[in-house]
Amino acid sequence: MYKIKIDQEALNDLREIVIWYNSQLQNLGIRFHKQVKTQINSLKTQPYIYTIRYKDIRCMLVKKFPFMIHYSVNEELYLLEIYAILHTSRSPEIWNTKTKKR
Repeated sequence: MYKIKIDQEALNDLREIVIWYNSQLQNLGIRFHKQVKTQINSLKTQPYIYTIRYKDIRCMLVKKFPFMIHYSVNEELYLLEIYAILHTSRSPEIWNTKTKKR
């Protein structure tokens, strides 16, 4: 079973999305947060279910929401690292900006 590490950037993304959804409809942000948490936890046993999209980054679509979770798999450490949670309509340049720190 893989361990999960969520970068601060991804936590910031999640917090902003939850706040925005809650401002649109009561408890919608909470539903989004629960869905993301469930899906991230599912990666512990099936990290390779999603294909590589950028360099070594895999992307998982969040069910019922137009967002993707961007992550990588470190086989040696049995570690999944979550880098970002981005809206599917966002420009790939946003992803490039986030990965420059890597």
